[in-house]
Amino acid sequence: MEIDEDVKAFLVESNENISQMEGDMVALEQNPADRELLNRIYRTLHTLKGNCGFLGLNKLQSVAHAGENLLSQLRDEQLVLNPEITSALLQVIDTARQILTTLESTGFEGETDQAALIETLRQLQASNATSVEPQTTAEIESPIPISQSPSIADNSIRVDVNLLDKLMNLVGELVLCRNQLVEFAIQQAASKQTDANFVATSQRLNQVTSELQEGVMKTRMQPIRTIWSKFPRLVRDLSVSLGKQVRLEMEGENTELDKTLIEAIADPLIHLVRNSIDHGIEPPEMRAAAAKPPEGRLFLRAFHESGHVNMEISDDGAGIDGERIKHKALQRGLITSEKAAGMSDREAQHLIFLPGLSTAERVSNLSGRGVGMDVVRTNIEKINGTVDVYSQLGRGTTFKLKIPLTLAIIPTLIITSGGDRYAIPQVSLLELVRLEGNLARKRIEMVHGAPVYRLRGQLLPLVYLNRELQLDNSQESSARKDGDILNIVVLQATDKPFGLVVDAINDTQEIVVKPLGKQLKGIPCFAGATIMGDGKVALILDVQGLARRAHLVSEAAEAAIATEIAALQQQGGNRQMLLLFQGPDNRRMAISLSRVARLEEFPCANLERIGRQDVIQYRNQILPLVHLSSFSSNSSYTQSAATDEKIQVVVVHMDAENENMVGLVVDRILDIVEEEIEVKGPATQEEVLYSAVIQGRVTELLDAEAAIRNKLAVNNLVIRR
Repeated sequence: MEIDEDVKAFLVESNENISQMEGDMVALEQNPADRELLNRIYRTLHTLKGNCGFLGLNKLQSVAHAGENLLSQLRDEQLVLNPEITSALLQVIDTARQILTTLESTGFEGETDQAALIETLRQLQASNATSVEPQTTAEIESPIPISQSPSIADNSIRVDVNLLDKLMNLVGELVLCRNQLVEFAIQQAASKQTDANFVATSQRLNQVTSELQEGVMKTRMQPIRTIWSKFPRLVRDLSVSLGKQVRLEMEGENTELDKTLIEAIADPLIHLVRNSIDHGIEPPEMRAAAAKPPEGRLFLRAFHESGHVNMEISDDGAGIDGERIKHKALQRGLITSEKAAGMSDREAQHLIFLPGLSTAERVSNLSGRGVGMDVVRTNIEKINGTVDVYSQLGRGTTFKLKIPLTLAIIPTLIITSGGDRYAIPQVSLLELVRLEGNLARKRIEMVHGAPVYRLRGQLLPLVYLNRELQLDNSQESSARKDGDILNIVVLQATDKPFGLVVDAINDTQEIVVKPLGKQLKGIPCFAGATIMGDGKVALILDVQGLARRAHLVSEAAEAAIATEIAALQQQGGNRQMLLLFQGPDNRRMAISLSRVARLEEFPCANLERIGRQDVIQYRNQILPLVHLSSFSSNSSYTQSAATDEKIQVVVVHMDAENENMVGLVVDRILDIVEEEIEVKGPATQEEVLYSAVIQGRVTELLDAEAAIRNKLAVNNLVIRR
């Protein structure tokens, strides 16, 4: 049935008002003396009743009128707010929401009889000996000052979701066109047939597309309070039913993320909140015995970080007993006794995510069925998010969620394997490793039949993409013979990283996510598809599904790896993290990784000059560039040489606050290593600390601060301290 436009507007406004009223009602129970809250609840219900009369919604009007009469006695201080009255008024809100839902789906109020609720409200009004007959609206309406500042509604507009989805699809197509145009421009530049007007137009299109994309993304963004507004009522009802006292605190309610993701994480968040109250926070008598305040604390926090939304759900309850979790998992046959014996307490805590595991002593309407935490993790991973748990016995538990801002357009790493291109979401990307020559042949070890790579003292399980996808790896074999090159993409899956071995690493690119067809939906390795700049389709890899499919390593291999790691940790020594790079005259050089902020690659065309100093605009500041080639007497390199298309830059920070940064221009970045350093030779010049043997080759340790300051002093450029 087609719903009238007036009714549609009424439904939107009423649902918003009811959600606001529900939160206010829970807050009022905590602070009954807050007159402003009480007046606001009354005004909202009075407005709802008036609109019902205008639209002829008699059932909803009767319920609202009964609730309004009870609120009027609270306002006139003829009644005192108590849990019974609060529960009845919350039932009014639930009934109103139910009627609105029925009205939206059918066009009618429904057949449910509300006489029992109305009678309960009347009895509560008569429970005080001094109660009077319900007053008319005109009599109880008191002059309440109305703020002249604009409300949220005045600064907002409502846009139909279907229109937003259509606009988002159009922007997606525009992004694809931009990618195709950019790729064509790159091909023209490579063939030296560049048209200046074409390049300028391409750059302008790129800028406009990026701005339009950002604007449309903002229209889809909603604050996290859209979900969190339900939690005060949820916490209140659960606390009452379980006989517990819980104080809810929230921080970061205005943190925004995509509407689609808000809908996807609603159920997992509700389950985590229920889990914290049911399993985490103890009853008042148990908390008193543990020298804790009788009222437990549930803390929700959300914040943006590196293009993601981080959420934390913390309680100060009993915490997770790792030994008890292992015992339950053993009882249900979810783990073996050998694996349980070798587990750390943190690994045992992660067992709560196993399907079928529950620590509840009995089955209730809240817990005990062993279904919940595994579903939470699965649903979060479906949207390329991660969930982790941190707990201290007797002190509390924190669940940490990391979620991408949007699923429509995402940054990815494009790789090639078996002759096909694939996209890996950057949310799962940790780092890239490239091994050449002897390193590619010797650094891969086998532990109980599973390939691993020793990355900075940690054994990293390897997954070969060609093998997992059953691709033709003849190209991989030829590449190995020709160049002995091994490309490893280090990815984070659940709580353990692993290395994905691919044929080639292409570039990073923003892509438009397209859903998979029904033929591919059941394959756990793929999360979606996209159209590349050349018009060809590339599949998006599901990192979590790929890890599950590969089984990573066996239990025996895990135990062997744990033994290896423990041995490495006991070695100690003067181990340092170093960045290796090729300096002037093919000199092999290194710098302490603690001084490195980022590794960048810039087109020479972007370089500019200040006096005799090369600089580049970088992250809203001017970054001075120091060419290491200038320290070589044999080098004929000229700064800002037009013959080089791009330069590789190591961005280093010059102070502890990371405020002053300088770019070291190197010939080539080689590797990141962790080794025990032993001085083998003296410094060859002022900018070098000493020489050492690293990875079997003589390497000079660069004194970055001296090199930078000497060069900038020559160019009369000063770095502030």
